Amino acid sequence: MDARRLLIFREVARAGSISAAARALGWTQPAVSQHLRALERSVGAALLLRGAGGVELTEPGRVLLARADAVAAQLHMATEEMAELTALRRGRVRLAAYPSAAATLVPAVLARLRTAHPDIDVELTEAEPPEALALLAAGDVDVALTFSYGPEPETAPGQRRLPLGEEPVLLVLPEEHPFVASTDTDGTIGTDGTGETEGTDGSGGTAAPGPGLARLAEEDWVVGCERCRAHTLQRCDEAGFRPRVRHVSDDYVVVQNLVALGLGVTLLPRSALAAYRHPRVRTLPGYGSRRLAAVLRDGADSVPATASLLRELVRLA
Repeated sequence: MDARRLLIFREVARAGSISAAARALGWTQPAVSQHLRALERSVGAALLLRGAGGVELTEPGRVLLARADAVAAQLHMATEEMAELTALRRGRVRLAAYPSAAATLVPAVLARLRTAHPDIDVELTEAEPPEALALLAAGDVDVALTFSYGPEPETAPGQRRLPLGEEPVLLVLPEEHPFVASTDTDGTIGTDGTGETEGTDGSGGTAAPGPGLARLAEEDWVVGCERCRAHTLQRCDEAGFRPRVRHVSDDYVVVQNLVALGLGVTLLPRSALAAYRHPRVRTLPGYGSRRLAAVLRDGADSVPATASLLRELVRLA
C-alpha cells in the first residue's frame, strides 16, 4: 500500500470532499482522484462514496482512516526526531488541554519551556478530555491533558497514560452562606494561588471529608461538564439526596458568578479557583479529588520536543 496515497485519502476523508482536499494539498482535483482510484484498486474495495455534496466513507474506508491517522501521527514523530538529529534544533508539540489546565498549568509550563528551549513551538488546543483523546487518536495532537474522577480510566491501545497527580474538589458557596459560618475553616484560597485550604493535605488529596452535604439538600446547584457533574451527583447521592440542578455551565467564571449572586452552590476543582476566584464566594475542602494525566501515543516521548514538554508537566503539576 502506498503511504502517500494513504495520506491523500486521509486528507479527503477529513476535508469531506475531493475538491477541498485538493485545495489543501495544492493539487488539482483530477490528480487527487487518480491517487484515490489507485488506492482503492490496491486494497480491492471502495473507500469513498462520491456525491454532489462531497464524499462519505464506506465501512472499509472507516477502518482504513483509523490506520491512516496512526500513520500520520508516526510520521509527525519521525519528522521531529529527524529535525533534532540533523541539528535543526527545533521542535513542535501539539497539546490539547482541558480549560482549567489551559488557564493555570499550561501557561506555567510554556513559560518554562520558552526559557529553557526557546525553539520548541507548542500549539495549544483547548478541549475537554473526551475531545482531547479523540484528537490524540486521530493524530491531530501529540499530548492530551485529561482528568478523571474515581478509578483511573483504561487507556486505548497504542497509548500510555502519564499520571500528574491529584487536586482536591472544593465546595463553593456565596460569601455569607450560613453553611460557611457554621464551619471552622476560613474558606479562603491560599495566597500562592494554589487553592490550599484547611482540610487538604497539600498533595492534591483531602485530609478529611468536608462538612455533610445533606444540609444543602434544599439548595439550587450549579454543575459543569459531564464528568464534573457526575462527581457532584455522586457526592450528593452519598449524602442522601438528589441535588436540584438549576444551572449548567462548563465555564468556571460563569459558575462562580452564579454562586456569588446566591443563585446556587457548586463543587469545583482547585485549579478552577486558582485560575479565577470571585471575591464574593467562599470555599470548603473535603469533597473528593480528581486525577490529572497526560496521555500520549506509545513512543511519542522519544521525540525530544515532546519529552521536554512532558518533563515540565511532571515538574509543575
